[in-house]
Amino acid sequence: MTPHIRDITSSELKLFADIVHRLERLSAQDDVRRAALSDLVKLLRADGGCSCVWQETKQRFCESIYVGAPPEIRSLYDDWYQFNDPITSRLRAARRATIVDEVLDRRELIKTEFYNDYLQRDALEWGINIYMFDQRNRDLGDFRIWRRRGKTNFDEREKVLLDVLEPFIRSALLRGHTHSDGLTTREREITELVSRGCTDRDIARVLGISFGTVRTHISRVLEKFGCANRAELAASFTKAR
Repeated sequence: MTPHIRDITSSELKLFADIVHRLERLSAQDDVRRAALSDLVKLLRADGGCSCVWQETKQRFCESIYVGAPPEIRSLYDDWYQFNDPITSRLRAARRATIVDEVLDRRELIKTEFYNDYLQRDALEWGINIYMFDQRNRDLGDFRIWRRRGKTNFDEREKVLLDVLEPFIRSALLRGHTHSDGLTTREREITELVSRGCTDRDIARVLGISFGTVRTHISRVLEKFGCANRAELAASFTKAR
């Protein structure tokens, strides 16, 4: 345990170790974010949290999961407030555990619709976020942890805890991809053929799968690489090899 983590009880120390061991044992098929979120909320002495993944091609956060939040919070954020969110892009740019008040003055925050009509709906007052990225700077997922009104703000203790855990979380998330480029075996086969100039129908014939299946896989690969079209995908894939 790093000596820089202060004010940690014996039960929290055990919880910290349990989180690390669990992350190291998770397989490629396990849902890393869901496996870690609840215990991160406890370790940070928080009341709730969520986790999302940024999809570059869609320009939105997807795959959101929540702990300690009412059901309507998810749909409110997914459908509206993520597009009217004054803090997340700033927190994401920090590339390490960051407290909300470090990126936006509280006097400004409490004037926003995001604070008054979204956060305060569940009395969420204090926040801390961390974001994970792969070696090509693609989003792997995030953790956004909140305390409700009446609690104290997060401080260096929570920042250090998240920063120490970040490499374990990132490694577990990376194991969720069959290859370092994030593609499954079938997606990689199809992308190889795309990079060689094959059409979707050519690929379907070569691999013995339907045209529709090929299109579905290509759509997913475009999203993973953050490419707008096949030409960009072929160039990005060739460069990554």
